[in-house]
Amino acid sequence: MDGGGAVPPPSRRRRPAAGPLLASRPVCFEHDSGPPIPVISGASVSHHDLVLESADGKRFAAFAAAPEGEAATGVVILPDVRGLYRFYEELALRFAERGYHAVAIDYFGRTAGIGKRDEDFPYGEHVAQTTPETLQQDVGAAVAWLRSPDGGSCRTVFTVGFCFGGRHSWLAAASGHGLAGAVGFYGRPGIGADGAPGPAQRADELEAPILGLMGGADEAITANDVSGFEAALEAAGVEHELVSYEGAPHSFFDRKQEQFAEASEDAWRRVLEFVARHEAGR
Repeated sequence: MDGGGAVPPPSRRRRPAAGPLLASRPVCFEHDSGPPIPVISGASVSHHDLVLESADGKRFAAFAAAPEGEAATGVVILPDVRGLYRFYEELALRFAERGYHAVAIDYFGRTAGIGKRDEDFPYGEHVAQTTPETLQQDVGAAVAWLRSPDGGSCRTVFTVGFCFGGRHSWLAAASGHGLAGAVGFYGRPGIGADGAPGPAQRADELEAPILGLMGGADEAITANDVSGFEAALEAAGVEHELVSYEGAPHSFFDRKQEQFAEASEDAWRRVLEFVARHEAGR
C-alpha cells in the first residue's frame, strides 16, 4: 500500500473450530456513513430504485446502478443488519463507475414492505424474522435480474456483503447461484444464534472462491472465528483469502473511520482484484 497510515499490515489468523453467533448484532454504519471509495469524476452511470420478486412470490426493494456501455460482470450487494440504505446505494454507484453492474438488495420485503425507511426503523425485529432460505431466494432473484437483459445480461456474478450480509454472501456460494466469487466484510462464519450452520460448517458446499476482509480488533468476530473458517476452507479445498486488519474494529470500512483509511484502501483494492481475477477465469 502507498502512503502512511495508522493501521498495520493485514494478518491471517487460525484456530481449530468456529464459535457460535453472539446474540447481539453490531450495527455496521451510521446513516451518514459512506463507502471510503473515491468517486470517479466524469464516469457515466445510471441508477434507479427497483422492486424484485423472489421465488416465493414476495417482493423486496433494491437499488441498481449500471455503467455506460456493455459490461459482462455484475455484483449483488448484501447490506448489514439494517437492510438497504444510502451506504449501499453509494457502494453500487462506486462499482458502476468501475464498469460493473451492481444491485444492492433489502432483506425485509416480507415483513416491512418495499418503501423507504428512516433511521428509526426497528431493524432488529425484522432481522429476527429472516431465514437463510428466504435470504438466498432473494439473492437468487437479484442474480437472475443481473443475468437478464434489464440487469445487463451479466455472464459473471459476484456477491459482496457486510456483517450480516457478509455471512450470507459467503453462504450464497453454497446456494446454487453459479457465482464466480463471494466477498464478505466482517461476516460471522460460525453457527448462527438459531443453530443454522454457517459458511464454516458448510465449507464443503461452497462452489466459488471466497474473500474475507475482517477487523483484527472486532469484538464480535474473534481471531479464533476467522482461523476456524480458514481451517474449514482449507480442509474443503475451497480457494480463499481471509485478511484480518490488525487494530481495525467491526465496520472499519467507512469514510468516517479516517484512522482506518489504509485498511479500507487495501480492502477495496483486494475486492477489485478478486473480481478481476475471477471474472477473467470464467
